[in-house]
Amino acid sequence: MKHLLKETDLRLKDLTQVFSLAREFKKNRGKGVSSPLSGKTWAMIFSKSSTRTRVSFEVGIHELGGHAIFLNKNDIQLGRGETVADTARVLSRYVHGIIVRTHDHSDVETLAAAGNVPVINALTDFLHPCQTLTDAFSAAEKWAGPTGDLVSSLKGRKIAFLGDTRFNMANSWILTASLFGMKISLAGPSGYKPGDKINQLLKSEGRAIEYQVTTDPYEAVQDADIVYTDVWTSMGQEAEAKQRALLMKPYAVTAKLFAAAKPDALFMHCLPAHPGEEVEQAVLDNPRSIIFDEAENRLHVQKAILSHLC
Repeated sequence: MKHLLKETDLRLKDLTQVFSLAREFKKNRGKGVSSPLSGKTWAMIFSKSSTRTRVSFEVGIHELGGHAIFLNKNDIQLGRGETVADTARVLSRYVHGIIVRTHDHSDVETLAAAGNVPVINALTDFLHPCQTLTDAFSAAEKWAGPTGDLVSSLKGRKIAFLGDTRFNMANSWILTASLFGMKISLAGPSGYKPGDKINQLLKSEGRAIEYQVTTDPYEAVQDADIVYTDVWTSMGQEAEAKQRALLMKPYAVTAKLFAAAKPDALFMHCLPAHPGEEVEQAVLDNPRSIIFDEAENRLHVQKAILSHLC
């Protein structure tokens, strides 16, 4: 049974196929019908609110000929104390796959272990694989063009990640960089650095990537091909918002900081963005900002992932 719980559940061979298929889905959208999910139903369990993730998955399942059932935690007995394992066992009798967006990463692991249908991690507090794989595809589009090798275009590229370097997006980019042979430099406040869990995962998978951690944002963006940031306060961290804003302010992506990267560097953000906080509006509006390409490509890449797993 194939799942996507973390980026490294896909090998480079798989990613070459997924990216190629995503490119075809994007190019040919509306020109024909691809129906690998025909007659299949996927459950979408969301404990966190969402715009891009929910809409892209629902539309993608529909365009692949399938049917999506959206379930928040209060729609099912999971919200009233049924175990995650029993939820997986029951849903596996009804549906052909499960997409889950939740806080605890162990929940997606339990769903995959207890059920007998594919499980896709649509975000946990630890990882966000659908986002970073889409991000990598979006950058590769720019560098490989319409016919070039998408995966090989990423090798050796450097990404600078600024802000909260110990949460899901930073963790996911560390894994994604290890997959594609990219370099990664992370800049954030003292004490904000990748935690033991991501380091243990890298060690357990034999991944030798050496990521740089610095408190100097200009050091991080030097020679960067991608400058990436995320909101400073994620869902569930609202009580820390004021403290985080003070700590993270030096890591806001200003036009001056962005200019310190390579002259052709791309700016990326998983959205939603808070202009004037983690990034200046001028950077969001820069011609080298590809934030809405990323948002669109969630649809195409996730369709390719669904096709690969079904």
